[in-house]
Amino acid sequence: MKKLLFATNNESKINIFREKLSKHGIKLLSLKDVNITLELEEDGTSAIENALKKAREGYLKTGLPTIGMDDTLYLENIPKSKQPGLFVRRVNGKTLTDEEMIKYYTNLVKEYGKKGKINSKWIYGFAIINENGIEKTYSWEKSDFFLVESASKVRNLGYPLNSISIDKKSQKYFSEMKQEEKTVTTYDRVIQFIKENI
Repeated sequence: MKKLLFATNNESKINIFREKLSKHGIKLLSLKDVNITLELEEDGTSAIENALKKAREGYLKTGLPTIGMDDTLYLENIPKSKQPGLFVRRVNGKTLTDEEMIKYYTNLVKEYGKKGKINSKWIYGFAIINENGIEKTYSWEKSDFFLVESASKVRNLGYPLNSISIDKKSQKYFSEMKQEEKTVTTYDRVIQFIKENI
C-alpha cells in the first residue's frame, strides 16, 4: 500500500480522504502518524500557494509523497476590509475557535446579509508532491450555499461553518446533511487527481 502524508492538523479533513484513498491502495498519514509538526506562515496570495507551502514542508521533513490543502471564503456584499478570503479562521490577528467562528460569521450575516443570509463561495486549493518531488496543483469552487444568521445545533468538528451554511437546493444545513445528500463528485475528482499524481 502506498503511503501519502496529509500536511494538515485538521483531523476532519484527514478523515474525509482517508477512507476513500484506502479503497485505492493508498494509506493516508497524518502529521501525528509521522510525529512531526509544521511551523509555517500561510502567507501565500491564494489557496493554491498555501497548499503548496504545506505540501513542500511535509515533503521536506519526511521525504514522503505529500498533499496540502487550503481554502478561501468570499461573501457577497461584504466590505473588502471584512472579506475573509484566505483568513477564514484568523480575524484581526487572532485564531478563532470553532464556536468563535460561528459567532463571528453569524454577526457578519446579521450586519450585511439580506433576509438573514449571504451568498457565499469557497475556493479550494490542493497540492501534491510525489516521491520524485514533482508538484501538481488542483483547484475548485463551491458556491451553491448561503451563510445564515441562525446556527444549527449540529456541529461538524473542524468545520464550524457547516453549522451556518445552508445548501441552496435542499435548504438543509451542511452539518445536518447525510453523506449521500452531499455532493461527492468534487471529492471523487480530487481522489482521481491524487491517484494520477502520487
